[in-house]
Amino acid sequence: MNEVLLYTILTLTLLGVFSALILYFLAQKFKVYEDPRIHVAETMLPGANCGGCGFPGCHGFAEALVMREDISTLFCPVAGSETMKKIAEFLGKVASVQEPQVAVMRCGGSCAKRRHTNIYDGVASCVVSTALYGGETGCVYGCIGKGDCVKVCCFGAIVINPETMLAEVDEEKCTACGMCAKICPKFVIEMRPKGRKNRRIYVNCINHDKGGISRKACEVSCIGCKKCQKACAFDAISVENNLAYIDAGLCRLCRKCAPDCPSHAIVEINFPPARNSNTNNQ
Repeated sequence: MNEVLLYTILTLTLLGVFSALILYFLAQKFKVYEDPRIHVAETMLPGANCGGCGFPGCHGFAEALVMREDISTLFCPVAGSETMKKIAEFLGKVASVQEPQVAVMRCGGSCAKRRHTNIYDGVASCVVSTALYGGETGCVYGCIGKGDCVKVCCFGAIVINPETMLAEVDEEKCTACGMCAKICPKFVIEMRPKGRKNRRIYVNCINHDKGGISRKACEVSCIGCKKCQKACAFDAISVENNLAYIDAGLCRLCRKCAPDCPSHAIVEINFPPARNSNTNNQ
């Protein structure tokens, strides 16, 4: 009886050792080697895992930085140019330098400016609401205010103002990851350069309807009158499909366009009050 027990124990032991050896050799054969620089690069990144770089998290981005010879097209908006420069120096590569950006809400159609024509009583989602119909107001282009952008922001940089029912961006918290711009079904959120001294001028509207129609739907809608275009001496403003657009790369922040806008659709951010003008400072 003892011999049977002893043979059983020996057999199980040998099977265990044999199985362990097989697993060891299989693990060695199929082992995936990971460059240790990937871990170092990942620790240098902010660890937000927001996807703003276009990769599935910071690890995926760090892997791309290590594996690619040319990383000039890769950029982490949360880390910024300084961190990208340090990572590039560590890897012995050259990183791209980009101007800091911030998310901008291009809709000024608050409840007071944009009359509601109906009430939406469905799922509290901008994407769902847009898929079903144009919106609760006469403007089918403006912010819906259901907060999809708030939900995807990993940094708490966006809130829905309960009075205006518009999304508002806190530029101090915004890291320019771009997730809010990607999720917005109306495309009212745009990534724009922060500008010198964080000063920006842009058209706070994306309505492409003709002047009379757009103005009827919203008091602060761009009417495509081209007065701002004529006032700009730097060709920074173009008007297409009844809508003006200010190119941040060409704009010199002279502020001559805003006073000429009859609907006050052009906003000026972080500027001191203009003297003897009716500019729409915010």
